Amino acid sequence: MGEDAVQYWLLKTEPGEWSWEDQAANGGVSRWDGVKNKQAQKYMKSMKVGDLCFFYHSGNKARRIVGVVSVTKEWYFTDEEEENNKDGAVDVKAVGEMNRPVDLKEMKGEDGLKGFALLKQPRLSVVPVPKNVWDRLCEIGGGFTEEEKVDGLDD
Repeated sequence: MGEDAVQYWLLKTEPGEWSWEDQAANGGVSRWDGVKNKQAQKYMKSMKVGDLCFFYHSGNKARRIVGVVSVTKEWYFTDEEEENNKDGAVDVKAVGEMNRPVDLKEMKGEDGLKGFALLKQPRLSVVPVPKNVWDRLCEIGGGFTEEEKVDGLDD
């Protein structure tokens, strides 16, 4: 895999805190921050501009993939002034809404998704998504409707 190969991720958010509608209404761009878990932060530090992320609603009402965002700014510290600052973020931009949300129950029933980090480490708010899992989830969800053309997606 080349240095500039796109990586795939899943970002979880409680819809009451930050929903797909909030993301889309915000000009599509937002700072993804507030991640405290060290493993999740490590994944965020690995993200590169152009990586694609599933936008996942967590919580009691609906656990499902609802959209796709791309990384527009790599890991940075959110408060440079604060000594020993450990809080960081990446910036993401809405790419498109899933044509059909992909529910967690549906993912658990898919043989091809066994071993997917979301299913193995359900409490982690940021997880990597292998390319074959990304492709399968896009297939289940009928793909996503791109708000605008994103460079490098002309496979």
